Amino acid sequence: MDLGLKGRTAVVTGGSSGIGLAAVRQLLEEGANVALCARGAERLAAVHGALEEEYGADRVMAEAVSVLDAEAFGAFAERVLARFGGVDILINNAGQGRVSTFASTSDDDWRQELELKFFSQINPVRAFQDALEASGIGAIVAVNSLLAYQPEPHMVCTSSARAGVQNLLKSLSVELAPAIRVNSILLGLVDSNQWQRRFEAREDRSQTREAWFADLATKKNIPLGRLGQAEEAARALVFLASPAASYITGAQLEISGGVSRFA
Repeated sequence: MDLGLKGRTAVVTGGSSGIGLAAVRQLLEEGANVALCARGAERLAAVHGALEEEYGADRVMAEAVSVLDAEAFGAFAERVLARFGGVDILINNAGQGRVSTFASTSDDDWRQELELKFFSQINPVRAFQDALEASGIGAIVAVNSLLAYQPEPHMVCTSSARAGVQNLLKSLSVELAPAIRVNSILLGLVDSNQWQRRFEAREDRSQTREAWFADLATKKNIPLGRLGQAEEAARALVFLASPAASYITGAQLEISGGVSRFA
């Protein structure tokens, strides 16, 4: 299937690792130009160099910038537009989870988590809204979590924030239509640096990575029997962002291996 992305320009936040980087690579494979950003300058520089070598320096732009710094992110957006002449796609991927119960979450924790989850959407949308409206195929796709609908007591703060973000995205899908489509993916358990760190901290040091992850999938009752891969989530992101999904907006697609409990 031709996704219609050749010559288009996409912006990916949190694009230096995991799902974000997998999406960057798939967009480039489809012929799009990509501007990616992340906070870690050193890792981003290494990723940028590899992408330039593989896909060409004229098609890739990368800058270290925080999505929470509205002024800095706005300046990044201006440089992206100056470089590529426009933007057609925004993939909001920045942000990670906070493990805490209601009792252990301080007021500052609540404020930080709510700010991260909301403004990692708000600042990029504000910065690129005009360009996306002018595109003719403008699309925003956000990476969210099943926690938005299926909260976990040990992630009460993140679950609450994820639910609010999902409501925001639904509102944006109406307010920004018909010029910009807004969709999201809802992640279950995806193999990531977070889970790798937990594996490395395992109690049974004799347990292999394959066995530990298989055990985890069993404990979490994942019907497909394994964690998802970053590339699987990225394929959904790229499809929803593309003209191939031109009549889809306000939707959320589960990438969870069937672990969700809601209808």
